[in-house]
Amino acid sequence: MTQDEWEKLLQPYVQTVDELKVKLRGMRQEFELQGIQTPVEFVTGRVKTIPAIEEKLIRRHISIDRIEQDMEDLAGVRIMTQFTEDIYRVVDLLRKRKDMVILEERDYVTNEKPSGYRSYHIVIEYPVQLVTGEKKVLAEIQVRTMQMNVWATIEHAINYKYDGEYTEEMQEKLKNAAELSIKVDELFSELHNGLSENETNGNL
Repeated sequence: MTQDEWEKLLQPYVQTVDELKVKLRGMRQEFELQGIQTPVEFVTGRVKTIPAIEEKLIRRHISIDRIEQDMEDLAGVRIMTQFTEDIYRVVDLLRKRKDMVILEERDYVTNEKPSGYRSYHIVIEYPVQLVTGEKKVLAEIQVRTMQMNVWATIEHAINYKYDGEYTEEMQEKLKNAAELSIKVDELFSELHNGLSENETNGNL
């Protein structure tokens, strides 16, 4: 495909990411206006780069004419939370929305991957409005704590550097780092829940 053809194909996904970022960031503002602690810390998004798409087409044996049906993460949005329990609050909010249809959910928070990766993945169908009419596109929303995001970001960089070829020692160290990350999230939740109880009892 030429550069122009790629840009034409990906334009609806660029618009989808832009719209979803505005809408999902709006949830944080709504909670703040109501004086309620928000489960949304911040929202980021991206459209997959052309080299990354081409690599995945080869790795997953996806034909170019099936790209929009078989590649669910051309458009990706990530919602970061402070606490693990907030992930499920956000997921519940997304389930209630009428501007998207949830097609699939993968809970890698409760059921982490063998590598230690944790995140909640949601595949949605989103109706983006174009000048040519409505187009329903697939997008992926990931919900994770900031601590989970730190681990995943660093693991991704290491994976890229070593082309996914980890020694047993490296795998063990990554797993240990993931376990430490889980412990940090648990400690933060305990601290937060303890403070919340004190506030409720009027001790603060």
